[in-house]
Amino acid sequence: MFAWQAVSEQISLATGQAFSVVSAQQLAGGDINKAFRLQTDDKNYFVKLNQAGLVAMFAAEFAGLQALADTQAIRVVTPVIYGAVGDHAFLVLEYMDLGRFNPASARLFGRQLARVHQAVQPYFGWHLDNTIGSTPQLNSQCGDWPDFWRERRLGFQLKLAAKNGYCGKLQTAGERLCADMDLLFDNYRPQASLLHGDLWAGNAAVDGQGRPVIFDPACYYGDREADLAMTELFGGFSDDFYAAYQAVYPLDPGYRVRKTLYNLYHILNHLNLFGSGYLRQAEAMLATLRAELG
Repeated sequence: MFAWQAVSEQISLATGQAFSVVSAQQLAGGDINKAFRLQTDDKNYFVKLNQAGLVAMFAAEFAGLQALADTQAIRVVTPVIYGAVGDHAFLVLEYMDLGRFNPASARLFGRQLARVHQAVQPYFGWHLDNTIGSTPQLNSQCGDWPDFWRERRLGFQLKLAAKNGYCGKLQTAGERLCADMDLLFDNYRPQASLLHGDLWAGNAAVDGQGRPVIFDPACYYGDREADLAMTELFGGFSDDFYAAYQAVYPLDPGYRVRKTLYNLYHILNHLNLFGSGYLRQAEAMLATLRAELG
């Protein structure tokens, strides 16, 4: 049985308020971590558990949530403490009852995300490597965005795919894309915006007051188009959201093409995490980009 009392003591130290767990309810969902709701009579916390060797993953998530909160642009699930107890790493977060977007909250989310993306740095990357799912995400800083995307995103995933046995057409087309990718940036120089990094519909919701809230980030500074592209990859975001974002921070017309470049990274990651069901989609995206490049 996991030592919940040890985590309770860490929560008490972090918050300055006594906390002693009464019940730990395991929650459904999550492909990477086990999730629990810790309860007393008047307090609740959300806790993620994984292997002790993965504590750096939780440290990076903690830092990402803090960075997003520091923008003061959007509600973020508050991180409390992370660490390791015995064989387990843990991350303690504020517990929230979450709900679905309506048109008004979707518009607010669009405006707020635009303001998050207006937090910029003079470099691409971040001060920590982190993970995308359970895959390492390399964030060493770089002054050139196409180089960053080619080496630390697509190139890394393609090498991992080769190790996983996905060779042949995927690797040939991937190498050609990486060689010619700069053509997609001929008339476009993105700023290094703070990105959520894993912005699919499952990582955004509304709180009990109907305010947008985001969580489970994989933060770094990069082209804001990468965040917007992922919102389109699996759906779940409304026209109200996109119209509100565009009204605050309009996108470059070339986004129509580059969004496939950015989503290819996530499909390659799904291929590496979940298997060959994503191979055909990755090859089709490569073919689409090849046609655009001529």
